[in-house]
Amino acid sequence: MANRAEDFYQEFFGGKGSIEMPLVALRDTVVFPRVAAPIIVRRERSLLALEEAMRHGRILVLTAQKRSEPEEVGPNDVHQVGALVKVRELVKQPDKSVRILVEGVARVRLKEFVATDPYIKVRVEPFPEPAVKKTERTEALMYSVLNQFRQTVNMGAAVPFDILLVILNVSDPWLLCDLIAANLDLKVEEKQQVLEASSVEFKLNIVSQALGRQIKLLQMASQIQAETGKELDKMQREVFLREQIKSIEKELDHLGGKSEDDLKSRLEKAGLPPEVKEKAMKEYDRYKAMPAFSPEVSYLRTYLEWICDLPWNVKDESKIDITQSKKILDEDHYGLDKAKERVLEYLAVQKLVGKIRGPILCFVGPPGTGKTSIGKSIARALGRKFHRLSLGGVRDEAEIRGHRRTYVGALPGRIIQGIAASKTRNPVFMLDEIDKVGIDFRGDPSAALLEALDPEQNNVFSDHYLEVPFDLSDTMFITTANVLDTVPPALRDRMETIEFPGYTEEEKLHIAVDHLVPKALKDNGLAKTGCVFADGAIRALIRGYTREAGVRNLERSIASICRKLARSVAEGKKICKKVTAADVNGFLGPEKFAESEAEEKDVVGVVTGLAWTETGGDIMHIEVTAMPGKGGLILTGHLGQVMQESAQAALSFVRSAAVQLGIKDAFMKDTDIHVHVPAGAIPKDGPSAGAAMAAALVSLLRGAKVKRTVAVTGEVTLRGRILEVGGIKEKVLAAHRAGLKTIVLPSKNRKDLIDIPPEIRRELKFVFVDEASDVLEAVLVKTDGPRPPAAKTKKPLGKRGRRR
Repeated sequence: MANRAEDFYQEFFGGKGSIEMPLVALRDTVVFPRVAAPIIVRRERSLLALEEAMRHGRILVLTAQKRSEPEEVGPNDVHQVGALVKVRELVKQPDKSVRILVEGVARVRLKEFVATDPYIKVRVEPFPEPAVKKTERTEALMYSVLNQFRQTVNMGAAVPFDILLVILNVSDPWLLCDLIAANLDLKVEEKQQVLEASSVEFKLNIVSQALGRQIKLLQMASQIQAETGKELDKMQREVFLREQIKSIEKELDHLGGKSEDDLKSRLEKAGLPPEVKEKAMKEYDRYKAMPAFSPEVSYLRTYLEWICDLPWNVKDESKIDITQSKKILDEDHYGLDKAKERVLEYLAVQKLVGKIRGPILCFVGPPGTGKTSIGKSIARALGRKFHRLSLGGVRDEAEIRGHRRTYVGALPGRIIQGIAASKTRNPVFMLDEIDKVGIDFRGDPSAALLEALDPEQNNVFSDHYLEVPFDLSDTMFITTANVLDTVPPALRDRMETIEFPGYTEEEKLHIAVDHLVPKALKDNGLAKTGCVFADGAIRALIRGYTREAGVRNLERSIASICRKLARSVAEGKKICKKVTAADVNGFLGPEKFAESEAEEKDVVGVVTGLAWTETGGDIMHIEVTAMPGKGGLILTGHLGQVMQESAQAALSFVRSAAVQLGIKDAFMKDTDIHVHVPAGAIPKDGPSAGAAMAAALVSLLRGAKVKRTVAVTGEVTLRGRILEVGGIKEKVLAAHRAGLKTIVLPSKNRKDLIDIPPEIRRELKFVFVDEASDVLEAVLVKTDGPRPPAAKTKKPLGKRGRRR
């Protein structure tokens, strides 16, 4: 056989120092020269290497991996000594793997990795076996090994009968060691030592030590079997197997010089605070003392592994550069100036103080306005990891603070799980949709968030599963909500609200040009076609096909057009390189929303009001008509309770000041007033239409026309005072889109004009009013007749009856 190996070296190396051969790395297997072995090949690169070997003499190199985990191996993942083998049989399996029977021919040493793609090719050099000289010591070792082998077989080691006959009759000590190592359940490291042995005595010693270990294990197994008895039901058999495994593991660890497991060393290296370490070590001592078949063993081990996995002292280094942070926020988001300004202030304070100070930030606004994505930008600006936890539909308090360990399948809460997944104590942790948290019989999850979101106490946050305090003070929590009405007051008090009011048309245009269109073209395979969207097309999408505060529907509409273009490209048709406003109808069909516009002419009893909605501002025409009746008031148009009360207040004011307003008082007893706001299917509410209703009533009752280019907003009182209202930015933009030229606002809303873009302010005229008479002056068309006197209001009484 030795001559055969020399012939093989001569045939394949031909006097060369090394040759290149395909390589297959083996998991938990070592192949020996002059020994046949079945191998299952599954990995793609190994299959390609096998195909290459089958095309060139059926010869390839097999070597064992140092560890079985790596899927893709490199030079440092395999042993440097392997075997040149010849493939004797090859059978393809149904699962696309290949079963081969190989025969080892000679030892080789790996010199270098030549290539790793598409398969591994290595350069190998001969590693011949040393000449075997039989001495008295060699024969004594060989005799001892054969006796140990017989004892192992007699105690139950599984060895095929034909192989047993060969081993018991072999006279070559080198081959004897290879056969025993190949057919007994030895460790991969021991088999590799046998393969790499440089002398026959060393090789026999290694095999003798391995056989001795096998004999001890078999004796122990036999003893356990004798103690546990032969009549075992299913549960007793499980106990027996667990005891057997535990005994074998203890013996293996004792022989290998290892501790029971690495759990204790992991606990030592986890950087636990003193009080946490004390509790963890107590639980570890309980874990070691428990019998292996106890069901609590797995629970305790899971608990200890969670303790080890948490980042007790791991923090990402935050390098806060305010200028760079501003640049990142501006790159990722267009507009949202107030929100970005507050975020930069937050980061500046953290940079100066060194720790998170102040309340938790809460981003509130309609869907699609960038609340979640700006949290990712903050994490990028801070250089921290980002973790998002969606609270939508969470109804169980244990989802936040974990389950008690007494429950089967208990786990920590989602906050602790998120920290463990981030592998750092100071991630940017976003609690998304905090307003969607529900309450039921399992508790109030929002109440469980109070401790986590309170900077004064979250440094000792207690999870029910861990039962030890965890420091969350370095975690930057950010919450998001669509509305704050459903958030409990105690939780709201712990957060600082930052409003995301929604985007203006100009902001949506910039977002579409800079972000949405390039993304849609790339996602739909049109990036290289040179296709672009004209500004007019995007404005047409914004006005006619989307009605929202954010940009999600706008993104869907752009993507829909891109998909239709992509289909045309795939069919080989010619497409338009520039999508214009005229093309939009052809792609998406008729407009879904009609833009409100100003009246075509001045009319009596119709005043243009301004409304705020979640999708932005809009204008509404308030119509008033009179008819014979008994002085009643009819309200239609799906008006809410507050808006109905505003109409009652406006009518009461007009009736009380009818003389001053130049109105005959006869309408009070024999005229019914009907107030209608068109688009009756849309709910409307709020006090800001009061001034417009009062102006419409006066216009009708005096027969004075209303200027069609004027819009009105403001709350009216019974004394004719005009009070401040909200949503000025959205209302002004809606008026500008509708082609109105003058806007009547309460005087106290003058401060809100700072939010209006300068180019819009320059194109509009603003009239600020305090009294209803000022509204009439701005709204009604002047006639040649005398102007009725303004309504006079008495100043309210102060202390001791004095006028204020």
